[in-house]
Amino acid sequence: MFQEERLRLIIDYLKKEKRISVDEICRIFKVSRDTARRDLVRLEEEKAIIRTRGGAILPSSKHIIKDYSNRLSLVSAEKKRIGKKAAELINSGDTIILDTSTTVQACAEHLMDLECTIVTNSINQADLLSKNPHAHIQLLGGEFHKEHRYLFGTSVIEKLSQYHVDKTFIGCYGLSEKGITVAHEEDGMVMRKMMQQADQVILLADHTKIGVTGYFRCSTLQDIDLFITDQEPDESFQELLKKHGVELLIAL
Repeated sequence: MFQEERLRLIIDYLKKEKRISVDEICRIFKVSRDTARRDLVRLEEEKAIIRTRGGAILPSSKHIIKDYSNRLSLVSAEKKRIGKKAAELINSGDTIILDTSTTVQACAEHLMDLECTIVTNSINQADLLSKNPHAHIQLLGGEFHKEHRYLFGTSVIEKLSQYHVDKTFIGCYGLSEKGITVAHEEDGMVMRKMMQQADQVILLADHTKIGVTGYFRCSTLQDIDLFITDQEPDESFQELLKKHGVELLIAL
């Protein structure tokens, strides 16, 4: 077996088993310990692995959080379906809070003729909804995050405490047994307050967010009333949702 093929098979093994030892390389590929070590050195030089004492693991993979404009350009058909389904839950006269996620913006795009009151800290959401002649918009003032186009800080949180709404719609970086997580603490602190000010909290997230844990936890699963996604989660995750009283809605 040529080295290139063996290196590819080592990576395949790591993707399944998470780690491999020098002894395992010798046993699986029937090579000497010196050959196994040379394979790991080569993979390390290519930044494909991290060498450990006696073996190797894969480097941790972290998603790069693109800026808001780039994320908008990547809004998928799945997110659009989720947004449309979420908008169907909003009635004329409702008071709602919208967070800054692109999936929530997919919901806002379906509110162009509905009379409702919207509280948001998203510059983009406010601009989009300004085209609705029947919308009453409360834009929360605070420090401006230029890259991700939202307002944050103590003034936003203090202003939110003055509102009580029918529904809050939020997105997330990930949801798992550890709760609802986001990439930035300042965003998560605002989202936490948004959830506290609503009769019903509705989470919008496509199936790729399920089982993912981000940097900052803004809530537990039991703080969510309804989860709208595009695919039915596996049975174990559905049981986790039931355990925490979260209703599941699939946007087909």
